[in-house]
Amino acid sequence: MWWVILRFYCTLLVRGFLPRESEIALPKEDDDHLRRYSRRYRVKKGWVKNLWIASSLLMICFPLAPFVLALGLFTSFLSFAILDETA
Repeated sequence: MWWVILRFYCTLLVRGFLPRESEIALPKEDDDHLRRYSRRYRVKKGWVKNLWIASSLLMICFPLAPFVLALGLFTSFLSFAILDETA
């Protein structure tokens, strides 16, 4: 009996941190952004995240304005190139 009560309250606690079911985005066939829900796109987003982390660390190590600007623009270009849907 205690196990059931404990499980019930733990479930309520976890549901407090999760979004409502109406807020969860489910892909539809007529959705223009259907590619964003694929595994391949999520892997690409992971690559872009790691690229930005690495470039941010370089920007912190070398805080020169021309270097930071050039690296930021180059990283933006690479991010768009990686996430491009035609590639």
